[in-house]
Amino acid sequence: MASNLRLRLGTRASPLARWQAQWVAGRLAELGIETVLVPISTRGDQQRTGPIGAIGGQGVFTKELQRALVDGEIDLAVHSLKDLPTDVVARLALAAVPARGPLGDVLISRNGERFDELPREAAVGTGSLRRRTQLWHARPDLRMEDVRGNVETRVAKLRDGAFDALVLAEAGLERLGLAGEITQRLPLSLMLPAVGQGALGVESRADDKDTLTLFAPLNDAETQCAVAAERSMLAALRGGCLAPVGGWGRVIEDRLHLSGVVLSADGTRRVFAELSGGVTDPVALGQAVAAELFSQGAGELIEGARALR
Repeated sequence: MASNLRLRLGTRASPLARWQAQWVAGRLAELGIETVLVPISTRGDQQRTGPIGAIGGQGVFTKELQRALVDGEIDLAVHSLKDLPTDVVARLALAAVPARGPLGDVLISRNGERFDELPREAAVGTGSLRRRTQLWHARPDLRMEDVRGNVETRVAKLRDGAFDALVLAEAGLERLGLAGEITQRLPLSLMLPAVGQGALGVESRADDKDTLTLFAPLNDAETQCAVAAERSMLAALRGGCLAPVGGWGRVIEDRLHLSGVVLSADGTRRVFAELSGGVTDPVALGQAVAAELFSQGAGELIEGARALR
């Protein structure tokens, strides 16, 4: 173990990231493991304006944490798993995936309208290409407005009249005690979540066997299986976490089911695939769903979206 006294837990400094880190610290405390939080500023935190893709793309919220792990400055990092790239980082391992929170997206509207009730050409705040393409597929009349900042900042902008509605992850609102702001939980038939959305990832050094063993009780086998399939699909698609790709893995009666969707940048084209398999090989299921999506033209859609970033 890198620290004989207490583990150094690296986290972004945003309120949601600190909540997530403190939640993990609390679970470790129940196991008799002491931690100290180490705030680390990421590139995504430092540059809070403009599209994410314009400031470095995937990994903007995780690279500095991973670098601190590799350099031995911290002993573990807590990530929102949807932000963690699927590329393998030498010397690091995903030590635990706790039980998933709510995985879907929600609508918060300024005047209480549900999605179908939003006025024509309503302004919807979201910085996510995955969200805006799925929204456009259902409502091409909507105006999408880029929005950055933490959850509270985005909600405040909505209340100040910057948008007619916002789309956010339900998990973040729930964890921050803001679930009461939700107007509508968007159905998965309309909006598949980001790969890993609602789940946390606890990352550590691969050679720190003592620490890895300590994290084992935090792991939830069904969540780990589901997100492994989702991440395998995304890796095979070579889309990255900013691509217009959604995924939903779930274990039902000892069978793993995976749904995947890819859209064009303007939302006009949508390809969808859904397969099931055994829980023992989630990676293979993810690759199979990706192959089915490729057969429907997903590669062209992803490349087209990447060219616009």
